[in-house]
Amino acid sequence: MNKSAQNKLGQNQPDLNRPASNIVLETRDLHRTYREGDLVVPVLMGINLAIHQGEMMAIVGASGSGKSSLMQLMGGLDQPSAGEVWLAGHLLSAQGEAARGKLRNQHLGFVYQAHHLLPEFTALDNVAMPLLIRRMPRKAAHARAKALLKAVGLDARAAHRPAELSGGERQRVAIARALVTEPSVVLADEPTGNLDSHSSDSVFQAMLELNHSMGTAIVLVTHDRALAGRMQRILTMQDGLLVG
Repeated sequence: MNKSAQNKLGQNQPDLNRPASNIVLETRDLHRTYREGDLVVPVLMGINLAIHQGEMMAIVGASGSGKSSLMQLMGGLDQPSAGEVWLAGHLLSAQGEAARGKLRNQHLGFVYQAHHLLPEFTALDNVAMPLLIRRMPRKAAHARAKALLKAVGLDARAAHRPAELSGGERQRVAIARALVTEPSVVLADEPTGNLDSHSSDSVFQAMLELNHSMGTAIVLVTHDRALAGRMQRILTMQDGLLVG
């Protein structure tokens, strides 16, 4: 990213002094320790991970192994105890909260097990919301949102509110919302965990097709080994480390 773009983000970081690459998200010796009174619980023990443009990666592991903690750190929603997270060439810990928010809005999309749609808004408005937060004109934001809803097979449901949609449809709306900003990476934490096999496959196909058409990297945390097996790369969280 050029200096002008960096200044717009309010950044003041040193030059990376390294050649450009297609790495869009990277962790370096990442640690996360939680404290409960006198009890110290180490969860992440030095994670080194590089996500490349257009890559589809699965992270699997036992419940409580630290997968979701890693996703929170990669998404800039939590601070590491030690180590670094780099997003699109920017060190997240060097940014203020406003600058981190801009980076997340520009480069990241999130899909969770609970879809987190706003119940009072239509599917169209839910998908358009990240663009409206950017202060994009409503007409342009709705046009982009309609295109994404069509891409996930829900253009006919644009005027429906979340309560009027099935579980699989709600997750496809969430995927469209995650991708409407054309992010570098989508972080998907158990996005099919609450769905039946048919709905799960529909959601995965929507993610796969949008990955192919947009070149967005997708990092999927899942307990579903069959689903993970359909990704390009599988890593397992074990003893605070990623192995593959």
